[in-house]
Amino acid sequence: MTKTWFVTGTHTGFGKDLAIELAQRDDINLVATSRKEGQLDYLDQYDHGQILKVILDVTKPEQVKTSIQQAMDKFGSIDVLVNNAGIGYFGTFEESDLNEAKYMFDVNVWGLVDMMRNVLPIMRKQKSGIIVNFSSIGGLYSFPTLAFYHGTKYAVEGITESVAKEVKDLGIKTMIVEPSGFRTDWAGRSSQKTLPSHRDYAQFTDFIEGNAKGAHHEPGDPKKAAQIIIEQVMTNPDLPDRLPLGKIASDLALDKFKHLVKQFEAEREISLSADQPEEK
Repeated sequence: MTKTWFVTGTHTGFGKDLAIELAQRDDINLVATSRKEGQLDYLDQYDHGQILKVILDVTKPEQVKTSIQQAMDKFGSIDVLVNNAGIGYFGTFEESDLNEAKYMFDVNVWGLVDMMRNVLPIMRKQKSGIIVNFSSIGGLYSFPTLAFYHGTKYAVEGITESVAKEVKDLGIKTMIVEPSGFRTDWAGRSSQKTLPSHRDYAQFTDFIEGNAKGAHHEPGDPKKAAQIIIEQVMTNPDLPDRLPLGKIASDLALDKFKHLVKQFEAEREISLSADQPEEK
């Protein structure tokens, strides 16, 4: 049975690699989105009626509604929603441009929320569907100069985890994707940057500039990531709640939670002492 995938942000990065992989499958209809006309022409070579290219800025609610209606008009269902559209921002917490940070929240969080809230009624009616939300290892583990970016990704993690519990009996599943460094343009063009101006934060200049210079040289292969995501969604009945991608992502996730387990166990007696005594 042909499944319809709706993928946001398919102009570059993970979204583009996902779109290319999906466009070559006979059992998939693809709704691919970008913010500007002409950015998805690379898909034309694969199109035999199973691809819909849509203009979509996820921060514009009217475009969200229109794009979803276009998908339903053409294919009649949305079986998999991939919320991939997202941007980054580097800057120390104190010196960050809050307008840039707020816009990032509009894209990474509220855009994703708007997409989910408009697609969920369709999936509830179908009694089936999968929502794949792109987070990051930065949704589990924090680095300096990325406080507001981490804020967006921790939000995606929490929202998705809660929604998963609300829809698990409705035939709808969710998966959070948590990549580490991949050869996309995230650390380059897709991330705004504010270099430290105060000498107390000068040590972080190299970190920000190093990430920018390292763009497209990261260990992660976005094509392999796309293939893994498709394979999990299409063939794994036990879809993982979270999917770290890349050795660094896996290592940091394991280190973070091993550390937290030890800390919580060490503090357990203190934690329990905060409760009122049990009534007999």
